[in-house]
Amino acid sequence: MRVPVFILGLILAILPGAPQAAELLMVERHGCHWCERWNAEIGPIYPKTDEATRAPLRRAQINDLPENVEFASRPVFTPTFVLIDDGRELGRIEGYAGDEFFWFLLGQLLDAHPKATSLP
Repeated sequence: MRVPVFILGLILAILPGAPQAAELLMVERHGCHWCERWNAEIGPIYPKTDEATRAPLRRAQINDLPENVEFASRPVFTPTFVLIDDGRELGRIEGYAGDEFFWFLLGQLLDAHPKATSLP
């Protein structure tokens, strides 16, 4: 019996120990103007991008950071975008200075870690 390739891919993706993609953790704060601006300009389109395939977005409030992430240093500014793989920080973008600058910096960050962020 031959199993279609897409079903085999689904099975491999849910098996324990299957490689997990990196994720982009957005550290934000309620009332943060720059977070709100990112949410308006990037938030709606991010899930539809190749970048989101390479590093899906996860969110956390700065005063409630996930315990399962080993940060290089505690985030101070909001927004801070932390690239995480296997629970460890690989790099970060601090602040938001507009959409073009964000996409440029994110591209550099993802490209600096191809093993964790390559497209499937």
